[in-house]
Amino acid sequence: MANELKVAMQQSILTLHEAGRSQRQIARLLGIDRETVARHIRLRQAGSKPAIPTAGSSPPAESDPAIPTAGSGLPGEPKPAIPTAGSSGRRSQCEPLRERIQAGLESGLSAQRIWQDLAAESGFTGSYESVKRFARRLESSHGLPFRRMECGPGEEAQVDFGRGAAVIDPEGRRRCPSLFRIVLSHSRKGYSEAVWRQTTETFIRVLENAFRHFGGVPHTLVIDNLRAAVSRADWYEPDVHPKLRDFCRHYGTAVLPTRP
Repeated sequence: MANELKVAMQQSILTLHEAGRSQRQIARLLGIDRETVARHIRLRQAGSKPAIPTAGSSPPAESDPAIPTAGSGLPGEPKPAIPTAGSSGRRSQCEPLRERIQAGLESGLSAQRIWQDLAAESGFTGSYESVKRFARRLESSHGLPFRRMECGPGEEAQVDFGRGAAVIDPEGRRRCPSLFRIVLSHSRKGYSEAVWRQTTETFIRVLENAFRHFGGVPHTLVIDNLRAAVSRADWYEPDVHPKLRDFCRHYGTAVLPTRP
């Protein structure tokens, strides 16, 4: 069964969809499979919610040495043949899904995540090891493309905190405030505000001040895994603070934490 998306990711999918983004654009922005995006949009349109996986439903992680996998080299277990490029070896079960796997790699998905999505959404019966080997061959034979990221007006804003110059605070102490900075990706217009603390409440307040300054709300907010916004950084599904998640739902924007 594929990993169940967290509430923040589901909300981002629906917010971007309501903002007019295509399923392909949403998949690229969030780094997930396009079929996963389509499934959650269909569920929302049907008025239902995705099923919550039961404990222990996730497959073993790739790096867990205590759980043997097919072709792991255990005594008595035959090792699978790995055909080289151009060899006459057995045709991989992944070959019919080449474009789907290639698209997943270009979106930044791991071989494990691609295998999970294929098994859950395409009825793929091959092993995780076969997907991993096939993904390695694709990566070695095709350099992943580099694309210039261009954003339209109001589509995206980039947010971060920096360190301000030392000043004397109201109590007479010498301190360095934190400097909130948000920049619109299209026009490069920005807004800055100095704060003493990087709490979630402060972060929400300065974001709202920035929206008032710009006279509108961008469709997406790209944040650099700030502690005030993300309680746990993760490559695929970081934990966005519930208060920030509700704030973004209220203003109709989607938060996109950068990958660590």
